[in-house]
Amino acid sequence: MAISKEEILEAIGSMSVLDLSELIKEMEDKFGVSAAAAAVAMPAGGAAAGGDAGAATEKSEFDVHLTAAGDQKVNVIKAVREITGLGLKEAKDLVDGAPKVIKEGLAKADAEEAAKKLTDAGATAELK
Repeated sequence: MAISKEEILEAIGSMSVLDLSELIKEMEDKFGVSAAAAAVAMPAGGAAAGGDAGAATEKSEFDVHLTAAGDQKVNVIKAVREITGLGLKEAKDLVDGAPKVIKEGLAKADAEEAAKKLTDAGATAELK
């Protein structure tokens, strides 16, 4: 029985971030591909097609990295939950595993706001 694309997308949409991450890793292993390499290759191809215009553009997407949880771990976990929408266990695992990426592909203002929430909670965060 074939599964439609819509059913696959709906199933993926209902997964937690950690489950989705594990699924991506399993797909990379099974099919011998890398999702990160494909994501990096796409902007490079677009910049090449645009000529010099791609070199002059400013970075528009930022990742928020949690570099250290600090002394107030509970407050940092609360901030991570607020920023990501993760559950308590997922947020705790993410904070315990620092340094980690908290949120990817944010606009500069949103990324700065998320980093500020983390630092206000007692963590060390940076934008990349």
